[in-house]
Amino acid sequence: METIDAPRSYSLETLAVRAGQERSQFNEHSEALYLTSSFVFDSAAQAAARFSGEEEGNVYSRFTNPTVTAFQDRLAALEGAEACVATASGMSAILSLVMALCSSGDHIVASTGLFGATQQMLGTLMPRFGIQTSFVSQTDIAAWEAALRPETRLLFLETPSNPLTAIADIAALVAIAHARGILVVVDNCFCTPILQRPLDLGADLVLHSATKYLDGQGRVLGGAVAGPKRLTDEVFRFLRTAGPTLSAFNAWVLLKGMETLQIRMHAQSAKALQLAQWLEQHPPGGACLLSWPAFASAVRPGLSAAEKRWGDRFLHRQGGASGSLEGGR
Repeated sequence: METIDAPRSYSLETLAVRAGQERSQFNEHSEALYLTSSFVFDSAAQAAARFSGEEEGNVYSRFTNPTVTAFQDRLAALEGAEACVATASGMSAILSLVMALCSSGDHIVASTGLFGATQQMLGTLMPRFGIQTSFVSQTDIAAWEAALRPETRLLFLETPSNPLTAIADIAALVAIAHARGILVVVDNCFCTPILQRPLDLGADLVLHSATKYLDGQGRVLGGAVAGPKRLTDEVFRFLRTAGPTLSAFNAWVLLKGMETLQIRMHAQSAKALQLAQWLEQHPPGGACLLSWPAFASAVRPGLSAAEKRWGDRFLHRQGGASGSLEGGR
């Protein structure tokens, strides 16, 4: 196999096309699709070494698969992460992370603005396993800090939130969490690494529902957890046993979607700016939920300082507001 050299110093646009590629002996232009449940070995000794983890290599596609590995490596490069673990959906990524990093008696502080199924999982399902969650306002740093307990293990946020696009100050939350040895997890599926890289702001792990912008065309489900290998290895151990594994086919579709990720995010940002400008000229009569930070003057007066900083950053960076809304995990 020939690994394509795509240093992480390359632009995000280049990484979205080149990172993670590993060509076979056939020198294919597009990533190969490995539709196989298992792999063969040179000997029984090699099989034993691979099953035990003493030797690297594919064993069974519930564990690893070359096409899935390519997707993981590409997303890790885009997020600036050391490693990435892919899962069958965005919700299975959240489940795998929580089950891997939390135990009975642990506590999570999360935003009230989380995606509905995420709230259901943390608020209803996880207490059955002894993991409790306190929900606080996305934008109220004092509320996050007041909710912390000695047993708090994670701060869990989705910024912008789905669907109301509330903005969290990631760096401020990282500061209060790390002072107490608490991990910060950020769901980055709305912005993608093209518009926001939570790890650069100090977050410990970043989550994706790849179903959304990474695919971008509503074709397949997928999820991912990216961050330092010491943490993603824990997630992988859960996935390897429990089995919410991303299929090779879905990974291949996601790889193709990511090739146009930067183009699509920039185009959506430009369209969002046009909408914001139109709303400035035609203020809505009544409540409006199109509430990206760039729409502040037309839609949402009185934004928090964190929201204004977030909006200003992306207006300067992209020349427009950020993205459009999609639902589902």
